[in-house]
Amino acid sequence: MKSRRLKARLVRIPILILFIALAAVMLIPIIWLLFGAFKPDTEIISYPPTFFPHEFTLSNFTKCMQRIDIIQYIKNSIIFSVGATLPSLVVNSLAGYAFARYEFKGKDVIFVIFLATMMIPFQVIMIPEFLEIHMFGMYDTYAGLIIPKIASAYWIFMMRSAFAGLPKELEEAARIDGLNEFGIYARIMVPLIKPTFVTMIILSVNGNWNDLLWPLIMTSDSSMRTLANGLAMFVGVRTIEYGAAFAGAAISLIPMLIMYIFGQKYFVEGQATSGLKG
Repeated sequence: MKSRRLKARLVRIPILILFIALAAVMLIPIIWLLFGAFKPDTEIISYPPTFFPHEFTLSNFTKCMQRIDIIQYIKNSIIFSVGATLPSLVVNSLAGYAFARYEFKGKDVIFVIFLATMMIPFQVIMIPEFLEIHMFGMYDTYAGLIIPKIASAYWIFMMRSAFAGLPKELEEAARIDGLNEFGIYARIMVPLIKPTFVTMIILSVNGNWNDLLWPLIMTSDSSMRTLANGLAMFVGVRTIEYGAAFAGAAISLIPMLIMYIFGQKYFVEGQATSGLKG
């Protein structure tokens, strides 16, 4: 018995070493960025490169705040990220719930059409979406940034998969108890797929927070730009302000890191259970 346990532990050691190595490969660039935010530019571009700061400085953060209106950009990023995510939760979950739990004419055809839109590259619809937003007078507005981001075929598919994995007996029992259809959705079904909702919140907020191209297309006023757009200003044609860019990126990283730390339990569970059924 002891020998079997010993063998099992010995087998786990190489796997553990592999995972640690992979984690290190993924974390080193982030740690490098965080240390780089506290280095002067001369040390960042020096050769051979240094990992830890030899000369600790906060001037990069000062330079970052002087070069761009970082408070306004953070505000815009929050409005865009949260504003697009919250209605998206409602719209995509309701659509996914309908596809998973109801039978109606043309359901499979409509669902396939939704899935087919996932195969269309963004570059193909970029100009038509710009013209549409401009035509409706939503250019350079929060509405123009948020409304086209609400519905997502990917998240409808994920929500459908999560709802499809729940037993039919739950809604049958709820109907017997007198709950209406929306009550079944909101009070019975939604709490059971909380990990999928948390996963959607984390990935959606993170994707919108780091989106560079969409706000660049849908806004021309610098006061409407997001933090990702602001950080891009540190990269010029011939020069790059490494220190200020690293400082801005470190500031941008903090909210996403906090969100993931608090939601990681549900995030991992949601990744494991969503999209596997249906």
